[in-house]
Amino acid sequence: MAVLDYSYLDLYLPRGTSREVARQMLTEHAEHGDWELQRLRLYPDGSRRIRLRRKVIRASRTM
Repeated sequence: MAVLDYSYLDLYLPRGTSREVARQMLTEHAEHGDWELQRLRLYPDGSRRIRLRRKVIRASRTM
C-alpha cells in the first residue's frame, strides 16, 4: 500500500512583477515539475506569496 504525502514549495514574487511573468513561472513549475497551486496571496503592496504542492508517493514494504 502506498502512502500519499505532499511536498511544498514557497515562492515570493516582489512588487512590480507582472501578471504575465508570474503566469509563465507558475506554468513552468506545473508543466515540468508537476506542481499544483495550493495558495496565492496578493498583498496590498503588489507582492505575491505562492505555495505550490506536489504529490510524493512512498511505497511501503509488503510481506
